[in-house]
Amino acid sequence: MSIGTQNALPRQPRIATADTPGGSWFKPAARGALGVIVLLVAWEYFARSGMFSKAITPPLEVIFVTLVNLLADGTLIKHAAATMVRVFAGLAIALAVAVPLGMLMGRYPLWEWLLRPPLNVLMPIPSLAWVPLVVLWFGIGNVATVLVVVYASTFPLLYNVWTGVRTVNPLWIRAATVMNADSARLFRHIIWPAALPYVITGMRLSFGRAWIAVIGGELLASPEWGLGKVIFDAKEYLNADVMLAALFMIGVIGLFFERVVFQYVEKVTVNKWGMTRGKL
Repeated sequence: MSIGTQNALPRQPRIATADTPGGSWFKPAARGALGVIVLLVAWEYFARSGMFSKAITPPLEVIFVTLVNLLADGTLIKHAAATMVRVFAGLAIALAVAVPLGMLMGRYPLWEWLLRPPLNVLMPIPSLAWVPLVVLWFGIGNVATVLVVVYASTFPLLYNVWTGVRTVNPLWIRAATVMNADSARLFRHIIWPAALPYVITGMRLSFGRAWIAVIGGELLASPEWGLGKVIFDAKEYLNADVMLAALFMIGVIGLFFERVVFQYVEKVTVNKWGMTRGKL
């Protein structure tokens, strides 16, 4: 075949992939928007069906007005900020505890033998079951709520780090050892990159558990600020629109961290290093 004939061949159309504009976000965003629309329509139908009073099942218009008013005067933002501080404080402590312990359990059988029995006992206990006892020990307020968050978020992260270290290919470790890699280099270049997908999965699970714990802790430990406090006070006065506005705020924050923060972390670490087959 001549060069001219080769140049005359039609080019293959470019297929949109995760790296091309429009191939990574449009279809998932469209599916997500459709699901949200279906949920909103279902709620509007339920609210206007007359099954319950509109005072406890307000329509979307009332919820939207309440949400805008709470955002405009800054009340909801202050409560959300207080809740986020507790979540981040609890997650930071959980990260400092779970990652080293998970690494030790995954690398050394003695640590696994020592820590696995108490973990098996503590993991099934719901975090909210500890709230009354923690309140008795530390009183109402931030300390009790943060400790509940730490308890709830430590175990998913610890379990995933432990699993990730155990799944590291032993051939990689032996090859690095043969090349005289010390413990620090072995951790930095082999164990940590290989276990990182599990670590990020554990952080996602811990973040979800932390939100459950912080809202429950704020409901029972009664701090001055927090979205749980908003929900509890609104329940006392039958302000269902305020409760739903706070729930909507929680959902938006969770969606932001799941679809923006965690995906960005995964993009700049796991996918960049080639530890997964594709992007989410």
